[in-house]
Amino acid sequence: MDLFSQRKGIKPVKSIIQVDNIDEDLRIGLWNALTMFYWEQVTNELIPFNKNVGILFKKIWLDYFKIPLDTQNYYWKSPFDTLSDHWPDTYKNIRKYFFDSEWNEVYDFIEFIANNYPEDDVNNEFMKYCNTILERELSAYRFVGGKITPMTSEEEISEIEETLEITEPLKAVNTHIKRALDLLADRKSPDYRNSVKESISAVEAISNLIANEKKATLGQALKAIESKVSLHPALKNAFSSLYGYTSDAEGIRHALLSETNLSFEDAKFMLVSCSAFINYLISKASKAGIKLEGQGK
Repeated sequence: MDLFSQRKGIKPVKSIIQVDNIDEDLRIGLWNALTMFYWEQVTNELIPFNKNVGILFKKIWLDYFKIPLDTQNYYWKSPFDTLSDHWPDTYKNIRKYFFDSEWNEVYDFIEFIANNYPEDDVNNEFMKYCNTILERELSAYRFVGGKITPMTSEEEISEIEETLEITEPLKAVNTHIKRALDLLADRKSPDYRNSVKESISAVEAISNLIANEKKATLGQALKAIESKVSLHPALKNAFSSLYGYTSDAEGIRHALLSETNLSFEDAKFMLVSCSAFINYLISKASKAGIKLEGQGK
């Protein structure tokens, strides 16, 4: 269950989108992935022992932990020995390491596993499964080409945080951005379709405030803004095109019954882009002497 501060957009965005931390749900999800794809080959009596597991653990000791192979409870005479006699202690120590690790070490570990187990098919399925967990728990990272790769930057998050801060007096704008973030951050049932809609609605709201037009479409409002602030034509055209996209692509702004195939990346792109444009418009309006405080409430 999301906390009150998360639902209301009070909790910092970077703690919702996990950039430099891993919460308990994400850590457990990744551990369960390791269990299903690797550890169960040792613990499940119905699965014949796979000698590749022995190879993997020897690599972990040699190349990841970089500790002596003859460390107590960790030694095998060859990588093809079974782990049955050694597994309880091995599992206990690896599990303790994983759950005690810093967030970045968790990513180091799963990346190492995915690149050192001798069966590529298993590793590929493991990475795909991990990506579903990473997306579900709003991690800023994904497996790409066998490596853990950032999918959300500090700059992107800063744009959203700045928008939430500077639009606080502008209720209409702030409400849409908070709602877009809430829908994106709902880990149980994220609503990417309506998150996109709320993001573009926030741009529409700030544009109407600057243009002093309560019911204008985004295109109409942006055209009116041109006479008040120095708005670059390319930016105006870009957001007019985005508005057109949300007006008809997959029925985002229209209540179509068909399901959409929008992803986390689509909704995140719209939230970041719209936040940046809102920040830009507010800055332009301020320089043009347009007072926005207290409007839109």
